Amino acid sequence: MQFELLSQIRSPEDLRSLSDDQLLKLADEIREALCMVCADRTAHFASNLGVVELCLALHLVFDFSHDRLIWDTGHQIYPHKLVTGRFHLFPTIRRKGGLMGYPNPEESPFDLFLTGHAGASVSTVLGLKAGDDLLSKTNRRAVAVIGDAALPSGIVFEALNNAAGLKKNLLVILNDNKMGICPRVGGLAEYLDKARMASFYNGLKRDVSRLLSKVPLVGESVENMLGQFKEALKSLLHGGMLFEELGFRYIGPVDGHDLFALRRYLELVKDAEGPVLLHVFTEKGHGFKPACEDPVTFHSPPPFVRNGDGEIVPVQPKKGDAYTDVVSRAIYKAMKRDDRVVVLTAAMCTGNKLNRIRDDFPDRFFDTGICEGHAVAFAAGMAKAGARPIVDIYSTFLQRSFDQIFQEVALQNLPVTFCLDRAGLAGPDGPTHHGAFDNTYMRVFPNMVVMAPGDEQDVEPMLRFALDYPGPVSIRYPKASVDQVDRPVAEVELGRAEVYEWGEDGMFVAYGTLFARCVEAAARLRHEGIDVGVINARFAKPIDTETILRAIAETGFVITVEEGSLCGGFGSAVLEAANAAGLSTAHVRCLGLPDRFIEHGERDELLAELGLDVEGLVEAAHEMAQGRALLGHPQEDTRSEPPHRLASSPPLSDR
Repeated sequence: MQFELLSQIRSPEDLRSLSDDQLLKLADEIREALCMVCADRTAHFASNLGVVELCLALHLVFDFSHDRLIWDTGHQIYPHKLVTGRFHLFPTIRRKGGLMGYPNPEESPFDLFLTGHAGASVSTVLGLKAGDDLLSKTNRRAVAVIGDAALPSGIVFEALNNAAGLKKNLLVILNDNKMGICPRVGGLAEYLDKARMASFYNGLKRDVSRLLSKVPLVGESVENMLGQFKEALKSLLHGGMLFEELGFRYIGPVDGHDLFALRRYLELVKDAEGPVLLHVFTEKGHGFKPACEDPVTFHSPPPFVRNGDGEIVPVQPKKGDAYTDVVSRAIYKAMKRDDRVVVLTAAMCTGNKLNRIRDDFPDRFFDTGICEGHAVAFAAGMAKAGARPIVDIYSTFLQRSFDQIFQEVALQNLPVTFCLDRAGLAGPDGPTHHGAFDNTYMRVFPNMVVMAPGDEQDVEPMLRFALDYPGPVSIRYPKASVDQVDRPVAEVELGRAEVYEWGEDGMFVAYGTLFARCVEAAARLRHEGIDVGVINARFAKPIDTETILRAIAETGFVITVEEGSLCGGFGSAVLEAANAAGLSTAHVRCLGLPDRFIEHGERDELLAELGLDVEGLVEAAHEMAQGRALLGHPQEDTRSEPPHRLASSPPLSDR
């Protein structure tokens, strides 16, 4: 398809010169551009298809070079990027060094916040409006677009309450497509569904009849609408009155795919006094039949193309198991063994591969929606009642429940197991989704046990350990295909590392699934004549001080390796232990994620850039070995002769 119109759009101002027919053609071109991106990479797809008309209408009515626009959970940002002058860069989206798949202020002044977590848009746009009213000499309108799945987040209601109290001129657009990644859940979902039972309701309680006479209705006259008003209002009290009672003027529902009706409604509310909520119905995947029929799969599908018959053809063969698959199977087995085991997730059933668990154990599976803090406190209550809850949430999203992990779980010392998916580098999703900080934020809590499998074989034993443990346990794992290191796997014991092989010249101490890369790097180094061993640390808290401090005391150098932030992470735990033992750490080096936000890119690309691939590990070992030699510390004078290929950590003394 030739992008005749889209290629000419340099800024939203160019939209205003297009005829109605050209605008409809432009919408088609935007959808075609979205399909082309999905031909060679994973990308957020169905959600972007659903907001094309909404995006165009917003930019036709408002001037966001001056006004303010925040897209909540910004993965539906692609049409916005295309009409704000980034079409020429669009083929680079979600590629290292290319456009980000989320709003990015470094790319464009039309992107105000880097939004990757749900629910904060109303708060931030209210802050923008309050700041502009205080500091700006001209009126700046403020708009937030938030999805129905994000609506139940607690921060949304905090912001709605505050906005109503401040009586700021603020427009919140509720993009209601009945979906998150999976179908939305909870009481609010049912509440919003009732709004679909009637064709129109305008929630100006005292002067609704007056306003109705000014609203351009599509396919139905004002007179007919007024005749039906009593029943429509009766049906839709549930749809609009919640927002009315919160202090918002409610308007809607509006067809989110009728570009021209959308434009008229936006013109209507653009200069309204006080906070307004415009309820817009959209269809996730609109304009692409397979995505409409299966919006869950097409939320972020694997690469595909369409053949001559329009059928979907996968571009890449299905990959092998990922750690998410292995953890899901281990959870399933645990639920079969023990009726006390329950699973909680926060709107990520499909992402965490929990569909089979949801279907086979419906009474023991709980999807709280995008409410992570509630999920953790809910799990604490279940644990107190005698259940064994597993909270299965992405590392980056679990950060939102920091206080509940502290107050309701760790402080009470309750047996809640946290399965932290997407720990480490989350690839093309970038800095909003990299699970960089969980080692740090979990390790600070008393009573918390912090673990990471070295490979696939560690997963099920670690989960069994966690579910038998009388306190809280955290298990982290990446968004990656599984590794498997050939070895007799040692039993999982609290605070015990697994020694894969002892080295005389140095040791890699791997925390997490970079263990396999450390094993490969050590093999290369031994081939070069440098005897380097590997420890699979397993625990970041409590760490195996006997084994790791022995490595520091008796080998030429120690390199800790983790796919997490170096600030307060596993390497920090090792340095703290060495300091407490009075050991020098001049020959200890910590490898991990540096103190900056890591850009988007394929995981292997990012690991290589950060020196966490095999080549980087080998290079680090060379540098450490060379440094020891230059300092005049011959290796043979500093070590004893421990046995090789140990299945578990060698004791420093009788335990």
